[in-house]
Amino acid sequence: MATSPPTRPHIRRVAISSYLGTTIEYYDFLLYGTAAALVFNKVFFANLSPVLGTVVALATLAAGYVARLGGAVVFGHFGDRVGRKAVMVTTMVLMGVTSGLIGLLPTYDQVGGLAPVLLVALRLLQGLAVGGEYGGAVLMTAEHASAGGRGLAGSAAAMGAPSGSVLATTAMALVTLLPEPALLSWGWRVPFLASFLLLAVGLYFRIRISESPVFLAQGGAPKQAGTPIARLLRHHPGTVLRTIAFQVGPYCGQGVFGIFVISYAPSVGFARGTALTAILIGTILSVIATPLYGALSDRVGRRPLVLFGALFTAAIAYPGFLLISSGSVAGLTVSVVLALVLGMTPVTAVAPVLLSELFPTDVRYTGVSTSYQLAQTLGSGFAPLVAAGLLAAHGGVGWVAGFLVVVALLSAAAIRFVPETRGAALEHTDADAAVRVSDRAGEPA
Repeated sequence: MATSPPTRPHIRRVAISSYLGTTIEYYDFLLYGTAAALVFNKVFFANLSPVLGTVVALATLAAGYVARLGGAVVFGHFGDRVGRKAVMVTTMVLMGVTSGLIGLLPTYDQVGGLAPVLLVALRLLQGLAVGGEYGGAVLMTAEHASAGGRGLAGSAAAMGAPSGSVLATTAMALVTLLPEPALLSWGWRVPFLASFLLLAVGLYFRIRISESPVFLAQGGAPKQAGTPIARLLRHHPGTVLRTIAFQVGPYCGQGVFGIFVISYAPSVGFARGTALTAILIGTILSVIATPLYGALSDRVGRRPLVLFGALFTAAIAYPGFLLISSGSVAGLTVSVVLALVLGMTPVTAVAPVLLSELFPTDVRYTGVSTSYQLAQTLGSGFAPLVAAGLLAAHGGVGWVAGFLVVVALLSAAAIRFVPETRGAALEHTDADAAVRVSDRAGEPA
């Protein structure tokens, strides 16, 4: 099916829409992470000790990341079958409604064990929604953009995650200024209830974008037999494994320095809002750095930037926790900012476009969503839980830093087997034409 090339104003409109949509979706999803570290152990798990309550609350956080993989498979299927736009509208509605309902939940003191059950159920629905959202937002910008400017254009969607985190962190930082009784009774609910309003704003922009021209150019739904996930695993197992491996280490750094630190910092003498402020500064700088990394990847390639992010994550682990454990506010802030801006952001900015260029059109939504969400599940989802468990078992953060070094170096090693894709064409459905090197497992780039 022939389609006319998108105009520059239309590409800009798609980029803005993808940015706003992912910002809202990640505000909803990441708001839960901050609330889990700060208040959910007292509101929904009040029958447990403070340490165990925090571990269990972070486990419900991880449950949402597991559901993200299910959302990637389910919504990726329909994104490859019926189109990108319809799926993106559906995921936004699902996320907005479930997040708002979290703000209406009864507490453990009110209904007992039913409260955490309802919390986990809504968290799983959140995970399903965001699992299908991100891949679509990335593909809409990548498939509208020119090959030479795809890194910069794709960074618009990538900016949404840290922007949503800024909004979520700011909202929770403001409500933590309340006296603790007010925070635990109603204050924590306000940021979740705001999701209903944000849903209306997001839908206004999202329904006004057009379908991906690359998807339309292949005639809509692919003619190949079998489901997209089945074709993905049959024809691209090596690509899936390598893309997961190179992302996991930096995403573990994101989970440790962006979530675990919130619950760890008070144990070494920091005020409750100090870690949130450090994360907020780091995340704002991440938003600014994301398009810079995206544009740089259009010049030097995707692989050098993701390699740098993985190596820096390993390098900052031990000195970062030494600075945090010193009790210095400046040390905490510097550690968190460096980990987020120089470790996490090169990967979060460039990996989505790299993934888009590694998979062919007929399985691209499924491939991008599944590999990205599985890496995020193993990294950001479980790293805070692993870190909290290591701290509880050994009483020191040396084990946490060691864990981070190992996974980051493994990711750096995996990048050697990922091909460079800068300038690759997206208008293909043949799996063998998707990348510049063979998809045989273990073949280095």
